[in-house]
Amino acid sequence: MEFRLSPGGAVTGELRVPGDKSISHRAVMLGAIAEGTTHVSGFLQGEDALATVAAFRALGVDIEGPRGGALTVHGVGLHGLRAAQDALDMGNAGTSMRLLAGLLSGQAFDSVLVGDASLMRRPMARVTVPLAQMGAQIETAEEGRPPLTIRGARALHGIHYDLPMASAQVKSAVLLAGLYAQGVTSVTEPAPTRDHTERMLRAFGAAVSRDESGVIALQPGSTLHGCSIDVPADISSAAFFLVAASIAPGSELLLTHVGVNPTRTGVLDILRLMGADITLHNPREVGGEPVADLLVRHAELRGIDIPEALVPLAIDEFPALFIAAACAQGRTVLRGARELRVKESDRIASMAEGLTTLGIDNTVLEDGLIIEGGEMGGGTMRTFHDHRIAMAFSIAALRASSELRILDCDHVATSFPQFDAMARGVGLQISTREAHE
Repeated sequence: MEFRLSPGGAVTGELRVPGDKSISHRAVMLGAIAEGTTHVSGFLQGEDALATVAAFRALGVDIEGPRGGALTVHGVGLHGLRAAQDALDMGNAGTSMRLLAGLLSGQAFDSVLVGDASLMRRPMARVTVPLAQMGAQIETAEEGRPPLTIRGARALHGIHYDLPMASAQVKSAVLLAGLYAQGVTSVTEPAPTRDHTERMLRAFGAAVSRDESGVIALQPGSTLHGCSIDVPADISSAAFFLVAASIAPGSELLLTHVGVNPTRTGVLDILRLMGADITLHNPREVGGEPVADLLVRHAELRGIDIPEALVPLAIDEFPALFIAAACAQGRTVLRGARELRVKESDRIASMAEGLTTLGIDNTVLEDGLIIEGGEMGGGTMRTFHDHRIAMAFSIAALRASSELRILDCDHVATSFPQFDAMARGVGLQISTREAHE
């Protein structure tokens, strides 16, 4: 499937983007190993989150839905999962594979995790190394890549782990394994990362704390209890429309019920530093997560040196932010973002290629990108099977001078089903067609 976009236009109206992918994954996982029933609303019915649902069904968990974003998980308790008959196929869901590596390390049975071609190339040693320190036995392919074969019936023990990189996935894998470990499991991170796992563990009744020095600790012996989870709209999905309305003259857009967890709002801080006009309305807390409505209006953006402290707080939003930089006056410099090299694609290289196609001067760094704002043309864009690359270049059409053709857009459904329809609804001139047409 590919997108075709006519140039120009404005973005107006009101929109609620799909539910947060990170929270949707975790709601299923913790609901599955809790005692009792967990009711989830606002669940993301994208392919990644549905892969997590399918995995836990294969592990013996009764899950109703999702229907209209509603999901009911009948928990089996910490030790109630059953061995799957086949390998668990996580599709493109890197988050799910890494978190499940931790959770399944504490089970009494063996498990095998596989994924699509993109996921099978992604590094997993970052989670298998600390899990091995806890006593887990996980076999990988060359260079620590999937498939992951997780041997069961291993006695896990708590460790303290200093994360070598700012990664919520690694932190979460260690904490989930800690539910099955003897002794305290704790981690420190070099920079703050999204804290959905800690918040949700507490909501389910686990004893998780964070001290003044930043050590996150899980006490042993926790029993999880089913609860209700209201999943806010995903700020990573909202980011594309925040940038779209910022760069397109005449735009004014209200994004409703967006999660504004402070460990995820780096995109708001960066856009505001660039001069974006974004205001928060009706701030509230839903299920332990802060939520607000975001009003964004067109503004003249300027290039900036992105503060490295904000990088981990916006790591998934950089494809959209690179489009903002391309439309800004002057130079934008990103450093300290080596993590972008190991996402669904190498997002530094992928975005640099597309920006060059559009006529935007850029310089690739080992850990970032330098972008010179300028006039954008059109052309045919490769996505490298990466959903965020496809959506980023879709919004670039608002400032392009000619048509954009974006190839291989099937993966958009992993995080944002109906992206093209929602984009059309607020003003993008986007059509979808089969690639052979």
